[in-house]
Amino acid sequence: MAGVRTVRGRAIEREVAKLANRRLLFSVETERAVARILKDVRKNGDSVLHRYAEKWDGLAPKQSLQVSEEELANALASIAPSLRHALETAAHNIRKFAEWQKPQEFAKDMQPGLSVGQIVRPIDAVGCYVPGGRYPLLSSLLMTVIPAQVAGVPRIVVCSPRPAQETLAAAALLGVAEFYRIGGAQAIAALAYGTKSIASVVKIVGPGNRFVTTAKKLVSFDCAIDMLAGPTEAIVVAEEGEPAFWASDLVAQAEHDPDTSVVFITSNAALAKEVATELKSRAKTNAIAREALNRNGVIFVTGSPAQSIEVANAIASEHITLSRDQLDSLTSAGSIFLGPYSPQSLGDYAAGPNHVLPTGGVARFRGGLSVVDYLKIITVQEVSREALVRIAPIVTTLAEAEGLSAHAESVRVRCTRA
Repeated sequence: MAGVRTVRGRAIEREVAKLANRRLLFSVETERAVARILKDVRKNGDSVLHRYAEKWDGLAPKQSLQVSEEELANALASIAPSLRHALETAAHNIRKFAEWQKPQEFAKDMQPGLSVGQIVRPIDAVGCYVPGGRYPLLSSLLMTVIPAQVAGVPRIVVCSPRPAQETLAAAALLGVAEFYRIGGAQAIAALAYGTKSIASVVKIVGPGNRFVTTAKKLVSFDCAIDMLAGPTEAIVVAEEGEPAFWASDLVAQAEHDPDTSVVFITSNAALAKEVATELKSRAKTNAIAREALNRNGVIFVTGSPAQSIEVANAIASEHITLSRDQLDSLTSAGSIFLGPYSPQSLGDYAAGPNHVLPTGGVARFRGGLSVVDYLKIITVQEVSREALVRIAPIVTTLAEAEGLSAHAESVRVRCTRA
């Protein structure tokens, strides 16, 4: 039975502090094991990749690490028309949202003769990690590959262990050319450092288990990463509404992982009790969700709607549901769902915004994966001779205040010859 806890009064502050500091922890044992794998792949390349893939990822002896174009095409041809339609619709929405997100180039005159602006360029290559363990997360393939395509990344690599036909079909639908059937820390090592058959990438994105996430942490000074994503987090803030709606959102997120954090916040004690009953009922046949609720399920009964939002801001959850009139008061979250007919599952699949989101308090300083993660925004300046003469005293005064005489001279030499 789901044993979600109800917290009131002074206990709220203590419980919020625990959730707000729910950092992603890396055990010493995990880090040591991952470090050995990274070193092994870096030193021995493809041979050790094959060995690890046969041991952990179901690769057959002498089977190619790379999925062939024929296999990808056959996977797409094998799926049901309804699944293909669903993939196409979700892909369309994700692509459109990424296009809207893309920053624009501009050039503007700061003053006559001083033009400034920015250009936008894609990174050269990205590695998209798609989990293939408990669930075949084909949606994560869409969420990581499509923004890269919108950004114009010329080389997009996908790694996924034991890839399901549905995942291969999604890759084929998007036109992915490089897909490797490898996972875990060894896949991250191959992407970061390269092997004879897999060239290294500039950045690695996508969710993964503790070995994948630890590997991303350890390679992050050699290869850029998106973020360190831990177990799923979900909050619902409500003062009224249908208890079944709120409970179903929390159970849906809870089934991701036994370590999922699920929180309901309200100042309505009667609603809190009804939601608790719904949680117990809806998790009854879902073992993973039931375990997550037992471990990390909390209902906060606050003193006011304003306190409810304070609690939500302090936790900075990956997912949060609230009402439109509360939106302006919310300061930190990975992705927001407004109103009773915006289920969090919609964001996991087809609404358009990305589902690769910050956890463990990271939402305090960044949002979810976006097209910007695949881009470089490069600033541009162009100055006429006349404009340089006008601004030169400002630059030389500041340079001399810092003791950087050569900086000042680089301006003066131009002014004397203008």
